[in-house]
Amino acid sequence: MRWANVRKKAAVATLLALGASLALTLPASSSPQAQKRYHALSLIGEPKMPPDFKHFDWVNPDAPKGGTLRLAVPGGSFDSLNPFTTQGDQAAAISLIYETLMNESPDENSTEYGLLAEWVSYPDDYSSATFKLRDNAKFHDGQPITVDDVIFSLSALKKSHPLFALYYKNVVAAEKTGDKEVTFRFDVKNNRELPQIVGQLLYVLPKHFWEGTDRNGNKRDLSKSTLEIPLGSGPYKVKSVDPGRSISYERVKDYWGKDLPVNIGQWNFDELRYTYYRDKTPAFEAFRAGSVDYWSETMARDWATKYEDLIKTGLVKKEAIRTYGPWEMTGFVFNMRRPEFADPRVRQAFNLAFDFERINKMNFNGLYLRVGSFFDGGNLKATGLPEGRELEILNEVRDQVPPEVFTTEWKNPLNETRDDYRNHMAEAMKLFNAAGWTLKGKRLVNDKNEQFQVEFLIPMSEIVGVVDVYVNELKTLGIDAKIRVVDSSQYQRRERSRDYDIVIDRLAQSFSPGNEQREFWSSAAADMPGSRNTMGLKSPAVDKIIDKVIFAKDRAELVAATRALDRVLLWNHLIVPHWDYPFERVAYWDVFGRPGKVPSQRVSASRTWWFDPEKQKAVAAARARR
Repeated sequence: MRWANVRKKAAVATLLALGASLALTLPASSSPQAQKRYHALSLIGEPKMPPDFKHFDWVNPDAPKGGTLRLAVPGGSFDSLNPFTTQGDQAAAISLIYETLMNESPDENSTEYGLLAEWVSYPDDYSSATFKLRDNAKFHDGQPITVDDVIFSLSALKKSHPLFALYYKNVVAAEKTGDKEVTFRFDVKNNRELPQIVGQLLYVLPKHFWEGTDRNGNKRDLSKSTLEIPLGSGPYKVKSVDPGRSISYERVKDYWGKDLPVNIGQWNFDELRYTYYRDKTPAFEAFRAGSVDYWSETMARDWATKYEDLIKTGLVKKEAIRTYGPWEMTGFVFNMRRPEFADPRVRQAFNLAFDFERINKMNFNGLYLRVGSFFDGGNLKATGLPEGRELEILNEVRDQVPPEVFTTEWKNPLNETRDDYRNHMAEAMKLFNAAGWTLKGKRLVNDKNEQFQVEFLIPMSEIVGVVDVYVNELKTLGIDAKIRVVDSSQYQRRERSRDYDIVIDRLAQSFSPGNEQREFWSSAAADMPGSRNTMGLKSPAVDKIIDKVIFAKDRAELVAATRALDRVLLWNHLIVPHWDYPFERVAYWDVFGRPGKVPSQRVSASRTWWFDPEKQKAVAAARARR
């Protein structure tokens, strides 16, 4: 759901999601009254839909409403209904109950349309942004959404979570500047992304709720975990909660925004029910039994082998649907706060020891492609050797980055034969030796005769087989490598407290990187609990290049700065890259209707599909006969 955009403003994410030039030209005057008012913002070209559009072209505006969509959450549990804190494990899709000033489009890169906001304006130096709230916007308790709620939300979110503290670092004030108008003041100029940042990820919270008390008389605290049902303003509200086991959302029948062009044809299910399962196996069995309606497959081997009998019934369909969003840099991330991983030669050696080609063949039927960039899937990936503006940017930090940045194109090791792999293992051992580790007998030890030890902290059992292959290869180098599989709650606690050697992380990006890079890579984020700087990177050079990305004056400058950032990150060997697959693999009981067009960035089934009554009857009748 939408909280996934927080991770990266991909539209974040996660999350959990966004820079170059905005689409339209501004007048010279900087007064809010004289500035042009925009119905949408885009960081790449112009928004596809004009100001008078009726609905998106990837929806069915006449889609029927009704039914309960049953979804599975494999692994872990939840103990919080507050997604704006680093405490606890938040319930699936909880951010769906909230609204933002603008809403991203899953069919366009880095583009958003007015949601709570009727329009947005800003001066030509991007020193502020003004939003006009819609007159009919209201919370689920009927109270109108006001400028005070927006101002409160900015302050509260910056205090409650490091993501927002870093993301809104340059947003220093919000003030009422007219009837239903709020203006955000920035402490920098010429950051073309800031109006969009405020529009997309500023969840507008009810001030009267969060400044009030719960049923026990305790003052609410946005920075704390809670199972109290929160108040929102979105298309759904929480219907029922069984902590750790399930959560259901019901469609708000009198939802204030249901007739907006950005919402027509969407949010068609009367109820969304998320059920948690111990791991993937019982969750998939629930799908097979018909207790789960829709399934996203993450394992290539399972996709190839576990659906044949279901497909033969004619009641279940499966599709690999092509999407065109950025690839995620997923992989084994080193905790560089640990002394053994402070040396980049050690980190490089770990990548040389990872035989992706063998694992791809053994576990994924050779379907996956290895990720070779933090910004893969578009034109932001560093290729060849730096030149032009990218080289100029890198020359400013030449003495602070690895020399290979200027001399060698970074590439993952390629093992076309076992001889290739043996050569890479030999190269890895040389790097370990150079870093002060020596093979004595079957133990890789330092000058104190201490064996190199590493623990892989894994939150999901389905990838253990892959990690196990890797661990066995590391053992041949004399490393005492182990795997620890934990539930999602323990995993998140350990990740937030930085209690790990190596974790698997998903570093999602967008085609318009910006402020979120601070949370990923900045020195300030390295020691901030809960930040996305999982590896603990502290680099003045990276900090400087991040600012080049954030303050890029146009798309060409953004591309150059992002490629420079990518190149420096890669040559710091922060991660052993995994793989990606530019398709969403989905299976579902044949009870759905769906638009003729799939949004280009992601399938968005819970947002755009609906139940087809005739198909439901046919499936129910067929089940009764079985």
